[in-house]
Amino acid sequence: MRLDAFVATCDGVVSRSAAAKLIEGDDVLVNGRSYPKRYMVKSGDEVTVDIPPSPSSELIAQDIPLDIRYEDDELIVLSKQAGLVVHPAQGHWSGTLVNALLAHQKEWGTKQGEDRLGIVHRLDKDTSGLMLVAKTDEAQVKLQNQIRLRETDRRYLCLVHGWIAPDSGTIDAPIGRDHRDRLLMRVTDTKSSRGAITTFQVLERFDAGRFDNGYTLVACKLFTGRTHQIRVHMDYIHHPVVGDQVYGRGNDRANRDLKRQFLHSYYLSFTHPTTGDRMEFFDALPADLAAVCEQIEVDSAGLTEAGTQVRALL
Repeated sequence: MRLDAFVATCDGVVSRSAAAKLIEGDDVLVNGRSYPKRYMVKSGDEVTVDIPPSPSSELIAQDIPLDIRYEDDELIVLSKQAGLVVHPAQGHWSGTLVNALLAHQKEWGTKQGEDRLGIVHRLDKDTSGLMLVAKTDEAQVKLQNQIRLRETDRRYLCLVHGWIAPDSGTIDAPIGRDHRDRLLMRVTDTKSSRGAITTFQVLERFDAGRFDNGYTLVACKLFTGRTHQIRVHMDYIHHPVVGDQVYGRGNDRANRDLKRQFLHSYYLSFTHPTTGDRMEFFDALPADLAAVCEQIEVDSAGLTEAGTQVRALL
């Protein structure tokens, strides 16, 4: 039978849709590897199912500050602070953006699940910047379809180690779970990996110093939304993100004592699900990332044309 149907028969898995979520989250392995839900289980296969623990309590509203940049009856655009987890998950059953949204109002879109109220797209815990949240199911479906059809424009400011020579580039490399550590993502060509495309434009380059090999400030644009996509792709081209504690390299001095990845969602553009108007938002660097830029400004080799344009917008 299909893998999702098989997993649904296991103790602790309440439905076939729940089984599909476990498979998509790489919580199901067949003979030690991840497979899509349509995989046909064969006699002799060893299927391992890792069921995350349930939250200890029901989802509650929590008074966590929200930096809202736009709001109407259909949606909210906000700037997420670094350190804030987007939705409840193992180890973070409270204190999330979803808990904060519940304190803001009770009703949200539920198409992503009852524990992911209103979420249209996600940012990593230590990535800051613009996010889109839907208040209704209809708005959530339309906005997610825009992302799926690549009609939403999401761009990130990213400081990486080393000097990137070309002014622009495209990284087209599939991403999947690391077979040695399932908490990590890697560029891989396994059957369970998924296509991932990131483009970048160089904004500014910085000469090497005594404790580093220089830096490059880039604007990255997502065409897909894989877990840790920009961080994995930049590491793949040997320019890891400054401050990245998972995929990054270098000592504290090279990372400018930054304890989180230098990654900020600075630009968001989408079509309003009701009015059809094109919406556009910009978000300047938060204080901790701006401070790093100030530290290395003395080593700047100058702004590129794209860098001049972005600085004028921010």
